[in-house]
Amino acid sequence: MNRGLFQRWLRLNESQRFVILTSPVILFLTLFFVIPLASILLVSFWRTESYQLITDWNLQNYIDVLSEPSYRTFMIRSVLTALIVSITCVAIAWPVAYFVIRYGGRYKLLITLGLAVPFLTGIVLRVIALQGVLGPIGLVNLGLMKLGLPPIDALMYTKTATVVGLIYLYLPFVTTAIYLSLLNFNFRLLDAAKVFGAGNMRAFWEITWPLNWVGTVIGFALTFVPSLAESITPRFLGGADGTLYAMAMGSQFSATGTWSLGAAMGVVLFFVAGLTLLTISRLVNLKRAGFTGAGSRD
Repeated sequence: MNRGLFQRWLRLNESQRFVILTSPVILFLTLFFVIPLASILLVSFWRTESYQLITDWNLQNYIDVLSEPSYRTFMIRSVLTALIVSITCVAIAWPVAYFVIRYGGRYKLLITLGLAVPFLTGIVLRVIALQGVLGPIGLVNLGLMKLGLPPIDALMYTKTATVVGLIYLYLPFVTTAIYLSLLNFNFRLLDAAKVFGAGNMRAFWEITWPLNWVGTVIGFALTFVPSLAESITPRFLGGADGTLYAMAMGSQFSATGTWSLGAAMGVVLFFVAGLTLLTISRLVNLKRAGFTGAGSRD
């Protein structure tokens, strides 16, 4: 039986094999990605009354989302927060990934796997753990008071706390992306540059960065998009003045029951995230960046 299937497989042309191999993936994406998104788009053109969806086709939900000052404020705040978090993660992840690749030796893989340790627990538990560190009687403020210093109120229930929490959550993604990019980098190029008189900074900006910026862009995208749609972290750490767009969107599906308005907010958020990814994809050129998937050559 197995031999007969194998012979039939050999008789198929390349297009037929491609269809068979990709069918499970296409089916999965259709059921759990395309159809849910299409339903959200459909509902966004309806209206809600007394927690009931009414198939009254209109654009009022989008008019409310785009014209309401509070929603624009939440969106601007979310975009700025996501930018700050992404840029900070990139700035921290680069020296960490570079150090692991350059000096990790035979422990590189072990150190990299260590970045995944926080993911052994759920996101809610990790955020609550941050409350125990940053809270009014958390470890940081208790340590400051032991030293005779006043506690720092900005560490908890502020926009700063939200940014710190998001950096903590998404830094491993950026570090891993840059690490994988540096795996392809030939460090002998730096030695050659230094032989010809280039300093460390010049060698980095003219050799290391141009050949590895794709990892930075991918890490930036992996942080920016989920940070833009984050609702759990600001809910636990941000306080009353730290409401972000995704939190306001989530309340439409729970507290207020205005599902059609929430669906419209979701479509707008998806559009902003998609526009960001499109912009990033225009910047990424895998061949010019040297991201070939080959192993380390150092």
